[in-house]
Amino acid sequence: MPRRISRELKTLSVWALSLAISGCIGTGGIAPQDQALSANTLATDEAIQSAARDARWPTAQWWQAYGDPQLNRWVELATHDSPSLAMAAARVREARAMAGIVESAESLQINSDTTLKRHNWPNDQFYGPGALSGSNTWDNNTSLGFSYALDLWGRESNATERAVDLAHMSVAEARQAQLELQNNVVRAYIQLSLHYANRDIVAATLAQQQQILDLANKRLNAGIGTHFDVSQAETPLPETHRQLDALDEEIALSRNQLAALAGKGPGEGARLQRPTLSLGAPLKLPSSLPAQLLGQRPDVVASRWQVAAQARGIDVAHAGFYPNVDLVGSLGYMATGGGMLGFLTGKKFNYNVGPAITLPIFDGGRLRSQLGEASAGYDIAVAHYNQTLVNALKGISDQLIRRESMDKQKGFAAESVASAQKTYDIAMIAYQRGLTDYLNVLNAQTLLFRQQQVEQQVQAARLTAHADLVTALGGGLGAGNDVPQDTKTVPSKTPAALAVFDH
Repeated sequence: MPRRISRELKTLSVWALSLAISGCIGTGGIAPQDQALSANTLATDEAIQSAARDARWPTAQWWQAYGDPQLNRWVELATHDSPSLAMAAARVREARAMAGIVESAESLQINSDTTLKRHNWPNDQFYGPGALSGSNTWDNNTSLGFSYALDLWGRESNATERAVDLAHMSVAEARQAQLELQNNVVRAYIQLSLHYANRDIVAATLAQQQQILDLANKRLNAGIGTHFDVSQAETPLPETHRQLDALDEEIALSRNQLAALAGKGPGEGARLQRPTLSLGAPLKLPSSLPAQLLGQRPDVVASRWQVAAQARGIDVAHAGFYPNVDLVGSLGYMATGGGMLGFLTGKKFNYNVGPAITLPIFDGGRLRSQLGEASAGYDIAVAHYNQTLVNALKGISDQLIRRESMDKQKGFAAESVASAQKTYDIAMIAYQRGLTDYLNVLNAQTLLFRQQQVEQQVQAARLTAHADLVTALGGGLGAGNDVPQDTKTVPSKTPAALAVFDH
């Protein structure tokens, strides 16, 4: 019994000495300095507070609010066939595979190794191996080795959690790529619609100019007009034809852009018909803004997972200051000499098993530098998360302000078009009756043309503001429960039992 107690005391002494030696390397007080913002602490402006609320977030197919089946089809095409989304999906698979690689370190590792070698011994009185000189023998061995990380300080488990968090981040980034692609398709489609509308305006202007030219010729033939009037009426026609051709070019380029966004060739884009966009009731804000942005905007979710991953990185770096203990062992057969399979006899069997302890004693500051790097990485991730959250609220406020302004500008633009149309009609009647010259008609027509273009631009901007507001709200791609808890976004505290060594 005394011998057994003595052995146990020796074992305990060795363990205590190992901890004491490892305590020679302290963290030096290295720790993160930044803290993540709480969404509820960010004040919202009047634009957000005064917006109508109905506690609903955008639907997953938010673009259907425009009421254009062709747009619906092209967004779906882009979502399924875009190379950019394929790359994002591949990054998700890569992150999940890497998480699996890291997680495997927590499991029992078993490896087998077998070597069969025919050995020719030299026949040399100086270098020869004595009795084996000039002979041929088999030098064979086989072994089955295993190892298991005890993970006393959570190094392996935290490394696994970090890899899983990075996989979650990749999923959120893929959602963000999908949202940006959908927004780009909708914006390009709105621009295509705007080019068609402007072409209608230019075509109507060309028809008016042709009408004026016909009238000038009639007045000349009737003896009440001049060749100068006819020349003036002919002058703007080439420029108007040029504008039509330029708009046809813009339409073709917009089709190519949409085809590229959808991962298709130009031939597919050439089949695009004229858009039929319309937008009914404006999008209302959810009542839970801004708190639930944490689970709705993919970029906010991704940055939050990044914070969680960096927090686990600090835990991994901190575990490096303490002894690493693995359980290792092997079973095998080995022999030099005899037949080819003679080494497999029971007499040649051997084994070993026991703990493998790695003690950090002096490392020239490597562990502290690793902890410092992990802490700085955590602070960077926290700062990025805070900036992403601030930018999210800014984006929502910007689009609300823009949407309200576009609604007002829409009314003003309509009034301007009506007034310019009235002025042009009056000038045209007066010209027909010989009460004014062609210059007044041209000025009135130019003003009408400009106001009509402004009205179409305001309408396109209003449609775009809706798409940008939906995107700012997360586009219906909310992560739901796929958001790290608050406790996971901060590094774990050093266990109290080990705190005495952390000096």
